[in-house]
Amino acid sequence: WAPLPVAIPVVVVAAFLLLRLSENSKIKGDSAIALIASSSLAIGVTVISLASGQNADVYSYMFGSILAKKESDVYVSIALSVVVLILFIVFYNKIFAVTFDENFATATGMKADRYNLLIAVVTAVIIVLAMNLVGSLLISALVIFPALSAMQVIKNFKGVVICSAVISVLCALFGLLASILFSTPVGSTLVAADIVVFVVMAV
Repeated sequence: WAPLPVAIPVVVVAAFLLLRLSENSKIKGDSAIALIASSSLAIGVTVISLASGQNADVYSYMFGSILAKKESDVYVSIALSVVVLILFIVFYNKIFAVTFDENFATATGMKADRYNLLIAVVTAVIIVLAMNLVGSLLISALVIFPALSAMQVIKNFKGVVICSAVISVLCALFGLLASILFSTPVGSTLVAADIVVFVVMAV
């Protein structure tokens, strides 16, 4: 795995490119995400293989490993988590306005593109922090499932945000504990915990 100081600037640039591609009338939403994600993964694995002189072990890239976390990565993750939390609290009203109705926010004079970029960068940083743990294939589930679960029982924005954060933390704790007890991969066990919570809340 590349160290976080290298990975974070790369994903910030990718987030910027993703926004610009999404604004292109010919490449929208899911297509832009697929383009950036697949291209980045293919280029990354190829470069690592060329640099090491042998085929890269893609299993850890796909599914992650908690053992891939170095002590320095833990400290960087804690610091960045605090920064992300502060940014979200400070710009909560702006983020809510852009998320709820971007056109209305723009009409009121808000620079929606700046806050869209902020959301994209924050999301990219969060993904990098969790990538070593769950891998590139499972990271989207780790980001999406808590919010989907919260939306099954809560209908207001602030409630969904708080509930999804609580679900994320609890699922992470139970997933880690379960992976230790049953000797299962950490990434897939965390996602399995999120799936169980989603099913329970959806019923």
